[in-house]
Amino acid sequence: MTGNNPRVLFVGGLGRSGSTLLELLLAQSADVCAVGEVVHLWERALGADERCGCGERFSACPFWLQVGDHAFGGWSTVDRDEVLALKDRVDRTRHIPRLAKSALSEAQLADVRRYADLYTRIYRAALAVAGARVVVDSSKHASLAFALRWAEGLDLRVLHLVRDSRAVAYSWGKQVRRPEVVDGEDFMPTFSPFEVSKLWTAQNAAFHLLAARAEVFRLRYEDFTADPAGTVRRLREFAGLPDDPEALRILTDPSSSAGPAARPDPEPSPASPARVHSVAGNPLRFSDGPLTIRRDEAWRTRLPRRSRAVVSLATLPFRVRYGYLGQRGSDSVEAS
Repeated sequence: MTGNNPRVLFVGGLGRSGSTLLELLLAQSADVCAVGEVVHLWERALGADERCGCGERFSACPFWLQVGDHAFGGWSTVDRDEVLALKDRVDRTRHIPRLAKSALSEAQLADVRRYADLYTRIYRAALAVAGARVVVDSSKHASLAFALRWAEGLDLRVLHLVRDSRAVAYSWGKQVRRPEVVDGEDFMPTFSPFEVSKLWTAQNAAFHLLAARAEVFRLRYEDFTADPAGTVRRLREFAGLPDDPEALRILTDPSSSAGPAARPDPEPSPASPARVHSVAGNPLRFSDGPLTIRRDEAWRTRLPRRSRAVVSLATLPFRVRYGYLGQRGSDSVEAS
């Protein structure tokens, strides 16, 4: 940490771009604490009591119980309805133009800093409980990143993660079950190609805007999957951490595991495996098998021609900017 300021690597961008995989890799080092998508903590964890990435319900997870105690004197002291009302006033895409200003009104600044302080306290507590130096929050929402920019006492580093819009559109069109739901069955939302195009463009544009106001590292998912070792090294440097070969052991050691079995101890030590007590995220976080990276071009044959044309045209400016125009190949990651 910088002084007493918690250091957070905030992963931003549109979902289905590989943030969960990236978290799992970074969390292989004891100095990194990955906590999933904290933006959903208020509704999915405190509200619905969904499963943490360790497999326990949020209310029964020793890690999150300790975090709540450190941050707020217990989660029961948090007025969830009040937080959600504050979130609506601060953390929405429509508020980004205001949050991007160089100054806010006194009332607006009070709301934003009060909201950002909730996250700062969670980050600080997570680092204390895990004994880590950097916390990874893969909330992705640009509006939250802009709000955190106004936080007092927070060392914010932003990773802007980008993936080919056509691959993202194909992924958001698939029905994916949410294993964190305890009672009943639920699925991740699906979006039409046109909706994905709008979201993809809006989120990426927002992070370009943020880059003029905060420290932002841009990364293409395809480059990450082509060179995971080099990517992790660069991200650790960006986060102010030294190189750590252990960060990639999960890709080279068949006995390694990314799933709950790899992190049963809520009281971590420098020698213990990664603790991935994550709130929300891709189902990949529940895998207990080794991770493998392979080239996957399924969207080229399975994304309907009309859908592909819609996405290609609607996202053309940023596809050109990111080097996706006419590019062959799209990487994907699976757990086996």
